[in-house]
Amino acid sequence: MTKEKTNLEGVFIITPQVFGDHRGWFCETYTAQKFHEIGIDTVFVQDNQSYSKGKGTIRGLHFQTAPAAQTKLLRCTRGKILDVAVDIRKGSPSFGKWVGVELSAENKKMIYIPKGFAHGFLTLSEDVEVQYKVDAYYSPENDRSIRFNDPAIGIDWGTNNPILSDKDRNAPLLSQSDANFVFGENC
Repeated sequence: MTKEKTNLEGVFIITPQVFGDHRGWFCETYTAQKFHEIGIDTVFVQDNQSYSKGKGTIRGLHFQTAPAAQTKLLRCTRGKILDVAVDIRKGSPSFGKWVGVELSAENKKMIYIPKGFAHGFLTLSEDVEVQYKVDAYYSPENDRSIRFNDPAIGIDWGTNNPILSDKDRNAPLLSQSDANFVFGENC
């Protein structure tokens, strides 16, 4: 298992070791000991899975406010996505900046996104399944979104007409958000 830095401090690409032969392949997607060896000691409490039918679907940008903020470990188990993390920690040198990583069933890469970041993804194929672990339970009262096309963030999604939920279409801009993360404090 390898851990690769991104241009956002604390956001990592995790690549598992894959063992294959004439029958197919096998890999460990999460082992606490191996994650500890690469410097990640997050205790995950919930696994989630989403399915998106159509290519060009955007889910996000989502996060939960403190004290119910979530660290996420995501992987795409069917199809492929552009997975995006946005730094929403006030006072951070990378506040409002984003990183995008292609995750797919083929490349088996994962992305680790700590508290203080918003998350979203764009489906790059039909019939996409995404599985992810979180370190805090879902909290409806802390559930928040930021508009996917906020010009202050400037994510290049590569699509002009995405498939969106009403929640994501009507999400506030980052400048209007009540995100309560402060760099170096509560994340």
